[in-house]
Amino acid sequence: MSHAAAHADHHEHHHGPAKGIGRWLYTTNHKDIGTMYMVFALIMFFIGGAMAMVIRAELFQPGLQLVDPQFFNSMTTMHALVMIFGAVMPAFVGLANWMVPVMIGAPDMALPRLNNWSFWIMPFAFLLLLSTLFLPGGAPAGGWTMYAPLVLQTGEAFPFLILAVHMMGISSVLGAINIIATIFNMRAPGLTYMKLPLFVWTWIITAFLLITSIPVLAGAVTMLLTDKYFGTSFFNAAGGGDPVMFQHIFWFFGHPEVYIMILPAFGIVSAIIPTFARKPLFGYESMVYATASIAFLSFIVWAHHMFTVGMPLAGELFFMYTTVLIAVPTGVKVFNWVATMWRGSMTFETPMLFALGFVVLFTIGGFSGLMLGVTPVDFQYHDTYFVVAHFHYVLVTGAVFSIMAATYYWLPKWTGHMYDERLGKLHFWSSVITVNILFFPQHFLGLAGMPRRIPDYAVQFTDFNMISSIGGFAFGLSQLLFLAVVIKCVRGGEKATDRVWEGAEGLEWTLPSPAPYHSFTTPPIVR
Repeated sequence: MSHAAAHADHHEHHHGPAKGIGRWLYTTNHKDIGTMYMVFALIMFFIGGAMAMVIRAELFQPGLQLVDPQFFNSMTTMHALVMIFGAVMPAFVGLANWMVPVMIGAPDMALPRLNNWSFWIMPFAFLLLLSTLFLPGGAPAGGWTMYAPLVLQTGEAFPFLILAVHMMGISSVLGAINIIATIFNMRAPGLTYMKLPLFVWTWIITAFLLITSIPVLAGAVTMLLTDKYFGTSFFNAAGGGDPVMFQHIFWFFGHPEVYIMILPAFGIVSAIIPTFARKPLFGYESMVYATASIAFLSFIVWAHHMFTVGMPLAGELFFMYTTVLIAVPTGVKVFNWVATMWRGSMTFETPMLFALGFVVLFTIGGFSGLMLGVTPVDFQYHDTYFVVAHFHYVLVTGAVFSIMAATYYWLPKWTGHMYDERLGKLHFWSSVITVNILFFPQHFLGLAGMPRRIPDYAVQFTDFNMISSIGGFAFGLSQLLFLAVVIKCVRGGEKATDRVWEGAEGLEWTLPSPAPYHSFTTPPIVR
């Protein structure tokens, strides 16, 4: 009997079966916890989205319309914190909770009680963070990067912000420890590391990134706390400190963090594309090594966020070369996905559409990142809307699209019902069109010199901002379709078979791979 089963047995023996809310409050079941993470992430996605709508509404025209500049900056700050720590990361952890034990043949996570605690820390962290909207002095407005000395101007919300960040961090680190303990110790017999599904591999590597980078953030925000309340001068030049040191410490966490938000996406796409191309993933081993090299490089590129602080030339060159180097393993991945589809028997169900949208649009974000990595050019781009366009291409059409792809892909497995394919496709097409109307014009705004995080702008930027805002509202509305699909699927629908993605031609991806064929002959199509 597994630990979790024994605990449940003990629980029922003493207290009767956990009913109603108790089932969710005390659960140690990895599937229940995965579900709670996903639902929490969805709620946060809509809260963070509402904040983005405030930003886009203010920027629809030049001048100050809706909100005062302080609240505008609170919105940019809170939108980022809610989307990163509340939507994207918990969604990936929820997917890991649900799928990793299933994929490695484990009965549950290695540490089921810790798993429960990891989740329940999250809602309280965000209750703290969101409560700052109602405090005197308003919510934090120092940007998600919390740069000193700016963030030290925050009023009574400041300690709430710091404690919330600590709690999110604790939740992430505990979750990561649990994932590593599970994968290292609970694989089915014969399941060697080089046989693991890529989703599992990306999570091993992501978990190590979390454990190594989150404590750095904890250190940085603790120094902010002591600077504000305990008379230290870590970042105060008057007391012998250095505000640029904060940037170094923050980005030493912050850069691995952005890879924490994309590596699980790579794992998801590497599961979906082979399914709908009906052939095994091309270059499995190179994918594992590419993921590991991205993770290693992510720790030595942090100051590319700081090209404009006045670094020595040698520093600028080092950070430029290491940054551009990340394009190599990332390119390997993109080529492998394309090669997987090459001459496959492809069908285009919703998960595949989101995966393809991911490959194309994430690559655009990768190219704009390459541009930003070139030091002399970055002097022009830095702190403009070009940067905003870049990271939203990798985070929205990257991370968020992959989470949606995963949701469509595994919903039949989770619920036992098939989702509404027509609604799913409608959701994909409305999302992919509107997201480009939303973010593509921001490249042009940035190249023309519009600064980010500013509620007002010069009149020449009006047209592109209007287009962007209209795209934003339309993209936000499109996500209500996603909500409808999920609710409809959970409540019922046609029963999912054990071969959900058989496809119109009756191709079965559950069959073993066909016998090897000579690389110059036509592959046999498995019918």
